[in-house]
Amino acid sequence: MRYPQGGGLTDAGRAARERIRLQAVDRFERGGKNQEIAAELRVSVRSVAQSVAGAG
Repeated sequence: MRYPQGGGLTDAGRAARERIRLQAVDRFERGGKNQEIAAELRVSVRSVAQSVAGAG
């Protein structure tokens, strides 16, 4: 079964996820490595990679 749009998060949860996504993209554009960014933001490396790929 699939989750509804937003993965079942509240508006506040979606906003927090979007802030983290934008931080990941910003850090990547400044030369950060996915593994370092993931550790700093406490998310998975895969999440960072998806955020960066979706920003292009």
